[in-house]
Amino acid sequence: MRKSLQVWLPLLLVCFVPAAASAQAPGPQGGGSFRVQCPTTTLLHPGASTTGGSGSTVNPAPDVSEARYNGPVYRTAAQDPTGAYTFSPALAFLDHGGAIKCQEISGGDGMMTEADGNQTFMFSFGPLSGLSAIVNGQPGTQFPSVFNKAYCDPANPNYVNGQPNPNSPCDPSISDPNGALSDPAGIMNTGVLNGNIPAPLMAFDEDDEFLLSLSNVGMIMRPDLFEQHTVHFHGYPNASSFYDGVPDATIAINIGGTFTYYYVAPDAGTYFWHCHITPPEHLQMGMVGQLYVRPRQNRLVDNANLFQSLAGCAVPSGAPTGTTVTCPARGVSTVVGQQSDLRTACNPATDILCSAPIPAADTGALQPVGGAKYVYNDGDGSTAYDIDVPMQIHGFDPNFHFVGMTFNPEGFADMKDKYFLLNGRSYPDTVGLPAGSVAGWTGGVAAGATNPDPVTNAISTNDTDSISRASQPLPSLITLSAGGGHACAAGVSPCGQRAALRIADLDVQEYQTLSSIGIPMLLVGFNAKILRDQAGNNLYIKTNSITLGGGESLDVILDSTGIAPGTYFLYTPQLDHLSNDAENFGGLMTEVVVTP
Repeated sequence: MRKSLQVWLPLLLVCFVPAAASAQAPGPQGGGSFRVQCPTTTLLHPGASTTGGSGSTVNPAPDVSEARYNGPVYRTAAQDPTGAYTFSPALAFLDHGGAIKCQEISGGDGMMTEADGNQTFMFSFGPLSGLSAIVNGQPGTQFPSVFNKAYCDPANPNYVNGQPNPNSPCDPSISDPNGALSDPAGIMNTGVLNGNIPAPLMAFDEDDEFLLSLSNVGMIMRPDLFEQHTVHFHGYPNASSFYDGVPDATIAINIGGTFTYYYVAPDAGTYFWHCHITPPEHLQMGMVGQLYVRPRQNRLVDNANLFQSLAGCAVPSGAPTGTTVTCPARGVSTVVGQQSDLRTACNPATDILCSAPIPAADTGALQPVGGAKYVYNDGDGSTAYDIDVPMQIHGFDPNFHFVGMTFNPEGFADMKDKYFLLNGRSYPDTVGLPAGSVAGWTGGVAAGATNPDPVTNAISTNDTDSISRASQPLPSLITLSAGGGHACAAGVSPCGQRAALRIADLDVQEYQTLSSIGIPMLLVGFNAKILRDQAGNNLYIKTNSITLGGGESLDVILDSTGIAPGTYFLYTPQLDHLSNDAENFGGLMTEVVVTP
């Protein structure tokens, strides 16, 4: 009997494991435990997947649209049309609007190309959703209606590594070029060696529910490393420790696994994210990315008074009996505004760290018809802009990266950056666009060049498996029109454009300085907080030079109003940082082109 058990028990276990795995994940299974999530309904956003159902009071279709914001609304107990949620009749809670948004990334390795032609090995994150948006320099964040479709790009019928995509030919009813890769085979076919610098760009709106799935695909160039990876949103307020990405307080993701992080979008501003496993190593090796949160003020209804929409303190519609709201010291309003939203209300009398103090006075600024872009919930329109320009500062030590690829001990104490990067590129690659692509600009890559790509402007790197991948998708050329942007101030004509530079420093060992000669910089935010005192006075700084260290972010506005057309430079005055390793020209510099 004992010998019989010794024979049959292992056989039973071998048979049981595949059965259990197939029960967990029906369909093709390439190994591991990849599990990608993007719900179309939640407790905060209970709309149906296509019509929105009864949905949110503020946003009836939170998985396909971003509705206008007109103050918080109390949503009373109800049953979702699908029957998915049943609430106690006593339950009522604030509906903040917003939407559901999702993104998927891989954790592994990859290669990038420096401005002097050197190919550099990275530990890196890559896109597994929003691939078409990422390669075109856009955020990869998607609504569930796009994310939950299978990835299939009519322009590229195969996966990134050239393997055939079973969803090709593409059917737009079930597939999308920005859809997610949820099948393990697709995740591995695309994710392996597909690292980006910066890591995939993320952008969403205040009040959104954001779900980020990280799949660890392993490091094919370092098969001896069984590296775990996490995602840490640096400086993110009120992050749950379970989703904060610090392995001492939560989990880390092993090779072959997926973990989905969940966040309710906090205060607007510029943040960034990185892996929190051995941070000095993984950050230096390239596991760093950009993130920004757009403010509610973007979504105000047309002609809404910006001040009242921020400072309003009336009791929201449908609030339970006895609900009270503390009004700000500067004026009492009957408008239901953000001060009525208890999750983000800012009362300087009781909260000295509130992130969005209301202005000292009502300037009368109104929301333009069709909406506008703002860096923060400013209440006076002072942070309005036309163009988003995410800019990630980083530095690479080529010796550290080389040693990291060759199975040798890394010299942390000897780490010394030799390449200085803006969005993963050194000058002149920072402005790598095809010649003639910008009217009035005399720069550009020579005709016939294939790197960067003339369509997407992404720099590709020919990897060790002979496949060329878009490793650096974000150029840093800033293009502004001298006439034809935001609404002009009284007596000012013509009116130029305003670019919001969302600058984050992810450098491991250097402070970095950027200077702008000819176009002053207006510094409006620091570490995702508007520069304003608690009395409501704007403390913006007009300057030609900003300095920040690793782990800091700044929000800067460049305004082309009154600026003569031409090419200007945004560069570091630290002369040893204007280099590409041994070359004495390049580094931390890009161009600002003002066109007529």
